[in-house]
Amino acid sequence: MHIKKSLILVVNDDGINAPGIKSLIAVAKEFGDVVVVAPDKPQSGMGHAITLDSTLHINKTDIAGVVAYSCSGTPVDCVKIAVNKLLDRRPDLIVSGINHGSNSSINVIYSGTMSAAVEGALEKIPSIGFSLLNHSIDADFTASKHYAKKIIAHVLANDFSKEMCLNVNIPNLDTDLIAGIKVCRQAKGNWEEEYDERSDPMGRTYYWLTGKFVINDDGKDTDEWALANNYVSIVPVQPDITDYSLSNNIKSLENV
Repeated sequence: MHIKKSLILVVNDDGINAPGIKSLIAVAKEFGDVVVVAPDKPQSGMGHAITLDSTLHINKTDIAGVVAYSCSGTPVDCVKIAVNKLLDRRPDLIVSGINHGSNSSINVIYSGTMSAAVEGALEKIPSIGFSLLNHSIDADFTASKHYAKKIIAHVLANDFSKEMCLNVNIPNLDTDLIAGIKVCRQAKGNWEEEYDERSDPMGRTYYWLTGKFVINDDGKDTDEWALANNYVSIVPVQPDITDYSLSNNIKSLENV
């Protein structure tokens, strides 16, 4: 009897040639058929941006022995065009990453990696975003691959909601130094930002965004606490950003 393999779509925001996506492909290949659709250049910080006013270009290629497509658009564009145009059936799972750098706390809002995963959830396809707390092009993804394998195996083996979306962040540590996995809430935090004013060689003024990330949360149930204590953090996220408690508090506005 022929058993249909799982179809796994691999996407990212660091670009189709990033080391992190190659590590994720290697893991995904252990669980089924893999197709890659990823930006043709880095798209970090794009959030849930989509291409509306220009054309999208797709180029078919091969990465690590799997069919891959480079896309001129954003990470969310990659998911949309994969599901609606490039794939011959809907994926059983979408995995995004492995991102070079953290997507914990409020960073999930800006993240192209996680927006691709959220788009998967909107398409009712279980999705996972993976991030390693190391921005280096030479980052060691050994521990990330180890935990990505564990998490993907568990998701595929269980009947979770098709709208499931997980934000997974992995400490920059050797595998044997990671304490385990913690399912967490998103820590409260914000960026204290400034714009450096500079001059280019032609004497024209330009601005460069700088700043530091500040955690405003000392809870021991957060992703930031888990990461600081050498755990892999998993935060379930959802597209619905309604503030239900505030909604109840402002009911009086209906009578204004």
